[in-house]
Amino acid sequence: MSERGANPFFLEIGENRIGENECRGRMEVRGQRISWNLRYRSIFRAELSSKGWIGFSRTPHSDAIFSGEIALNGRTFRGEPLGYGMQGHNCGYRHRHFWTWTHIHFSGERGQSSTFEALVYEMPLGMMFRTAVLWHEGEKYTFGKFRESARDSQKFCWKVECTDGRGTLVELSVSGRERFVHRLPYVKTDCSGQFEVANESLALARMVLQRPGKAAEELTTDSGAVLEMVGG
Repeated sequence: MSERGANPFFLEIGENRIGENECRGRMEVRGQRISWNLRYRSIFRAELSSKGWIGFSRTPHSDAIFSGEIALNGRTFRGEPLGYGMQGHNCGYRHRHFWTWTHIHFSGERGQSSTFEALVYEMPLGMMFRTAVLWHEGEKYTFGKFRESARDSQKFCWKVECTDGRGTLVELSVSGRERFVHRLPYVKTDCSGQFEVANESLALARMVLQRPGKAAEELTTDSGAVLEMVGG
């Protein structure tokens, strides 16, 4: 591991390595082999949550463009770029009992992209944490409050409306496709049992953005959204 505070940062274990703007590694599980050697670049980062007594949720590469290669069972996929998405980090002393999270990458013209990320989770005393961040046309919009008009963990859809102090309005709809939804068992941090996490990394999303003094915009993607739900 790199020295504390060193730049660039890296963490390396055997053939697996993650750094400031690259990662590589390989795994073999039950006869399935996968390896990757990727580089990524971005111009926007976001911090959705930072609670010393709960943990943090940070996205150092929100609008990441990936290059390099991924090999699965001898079949190799290469690209310059290879794809787009995000890289994020989460930390906490225990898993929350309830959360909903989405990250959406809208590909734009001339390589310009927009991203939207939202997080909701339960807190003590019946309170809820809600926040969302939009990166669009080189500007950051932060939404501390929003309303959920629909949340269905079985049909796997989420609809929210967000407003900020400047009068910016976002209406968002994210929906998964059942054949792409992974329902995974997570082990509780105290090892007392398991719980289910549902995740879809090829979800569909539609966003309507209304900014004061500007015409409404519609952004859509049929594969650039990640949606994750736990509980409820």
